[in-house]
Amino acid sequence: MWRIGTTTIHKVLEAEVTAPLTAALRTDDTALLKRYPWPAADYSRADGTFVISVHALVVDTGRRKVLVDTCVGNARASVPMLPMLDTTWLEDLTALGYPPESIDTVVCTHLHFDHIGWNTRLVEGRWVPTFPRARHLVTRVEWDHWTDEEGPELHDTMHPLVDQELVDFVATDHQVCDGVRLEPAPGHTPGQVAVVVESEGARAVITSDLVHHPVQFIEPDVPSLADTDATLAAATRRAFVERYADTGTLVIGTHFPAPTAGFLRRGGDGAVRFVADRR
Repeated sequence: MWRIGTTTIHKVLEAEVTAPLTAALRTDDTALLKRYPWPAADYSRADGTFVISVHALVVDTGRRKVLVDTCVGNARASVPMLPMLDTTWLEDLTALGYPPESIDTVVCTHLHFDHIGWNTRLVEGRWVPTFPRARHLVTRVEWDHWTDEEGPELHDTMHPLVDQELVDFVATDHQVCDGVRLEPAPGHTPGQVAVVVESEGARAVITSDLVHHPVQFIEPDVPSLADTDATLAAATRRAFVERYADTGTLVIGTHFPAPTAGFLRRGGDGAVRFVADRR
């Protein structure tokens, strides 16, 4: 859990996967992770593999309870990775003090399968909304992109919400509530957003999939495998680093395993490093 002023942010883990570099990054540079020993064992392994975390984040301002992304979900046969999961993610969310009916907003940072799975759950053979009292925020740019080429995942995860009028299509710079706003992060997908949390002079930013590994902060031209526009994604990473390096902003990685969050700091050589927050 992280505290940003009076706001708390809780991580709710669904799964962690150890994968080869090429499972998430589009590169044949197998020495890439070894060139940058930071943050070492937490994110990279000696054999060149690294750990991908699938988790959601609850942003609790005291007045609003905002869930950022909803992982893969259980019993999903059509997803390309981690099919037919049977996890306790929903029970874990409830155990943290956030039963489904307490969530008032769900932010879908983008519409890849591992970010929207728990939007719905399977009940008696039907996919029904998991968070029936929540407004589900999707950027209009993102929705328009995927509805042109949607796969079966959207039918199960988004259409039940649309049918029940639980979705708001918003701008990429939408103000979610006091202290929580969206920030455009295009490239991985056209309408992807990061989520900025601010309270009492403190700030955190949830990356979404603008990075999958901290090494992309120092080598932004290394694309993620699923980037729809690699050039734009690299520009987004560069802008992100310039915006947040040496500002004290807590950077929370959407796919970073524990410790998950850290700070972007420039070294004496001018290069930016991700320094993990171990508090």
